[in-house]
Amino acid sequence: MPIIEIRKYLEFVRFEHTVFALPFALASMAVAARETHGWPGWRTFLLILAAMVCARTAAMGFNRIADRKFDALNPRTAQRHLPTGRITVFGAWCLVLGASIGLVVVSYFINVICFYLSPVALVIVLFYPFTKRFTDFSHFFLGLGLSVAPVGAWLAVRGHFTQLWPPMVLALAVVFWLVGFDIIYATQDYESDKQQKLRSLPVRLGIAGSLRFARWAQAVMAVLLLGFGLISQMGWPYYAGWTAIAACLVYQHRLARNQDTASVNAAFFKMNAVISVVLLASVVVDVIWR
Repeated sequence: MPIIEIRKYLEFVRFEHTVFALPFALASMAVAARETHGWPGWRTFLLILAAMVCARTAAMGFNRIADRKFDALNPRTAQRHLPTGRITVFGAWCLVLGASIGLVVVSYFINVICFYLSPVALVIVLFYPFTKRFTDFSHFFLGLGLSVAPVGAWLAVRGHFTQLWPPMVLALAVVFWLVGFDIIYATQDYESDKQQKLRSLPVRLGIAGSLRFARWAQAVMAVLLLGFGLISQMGWPYYAGWTAIAACLVYQHRLARNQDTASVNAAFFKMNAVISVVLLASVVVDVIWR
């Protein structure tokens, strides 16, 4: 496949947004592998990485397929690959099926538990696009899809269901984190979603009300991250990172109040990329230091 075609498909699934969920998976991996200084070995690390890429590619590709008719009617998304024909629906389906099969195959080489749970993970991450048709709380289902990452990474390292509290608390933090910034992002589509009768909290609560909800959601996320640190017996490097994350959350919501495209995009991508990377760095430093 020519390089330009590969680039087109990477743009199609917004590959750079992998930075959101991947650090949470790697943070969970590091804590699970604490006895070996946070490093489970190259084989497990690369398999976790491959599973994450496959799961996210399948989820984003399927989301684009399911929403292609809505995207074509939304001025913000009308220039995406499927509405404009730069990628065919057949090509998109091939990518989704290939990534889905890839996740199952990679999970087979991780361990038995991950292999048996891989179809469940696929159902969770592929279900989100439908929720916008029947519930205002679709943001929580998107968060649920991303929350699979830290639990899966923990199981990849440990290979059993015991001592699951740390990744479960981290997964719940991911849900509320995602809810907060997805609401901010969804405010851009307020008018279009109303016209197309799609469901979201901005449509239900209005922009001001939904932004208040987003602030509460990410406040819960901050508390859960604090709980993750306590349960995992983290030290000062983690709590230094937690303080920086809390500051980023406050700044993110100050940006979101401006309601211009540049501010919303900065709040959505830049700040959340910083948050996820800071979390990973603080966990890795803490595990190595301890």
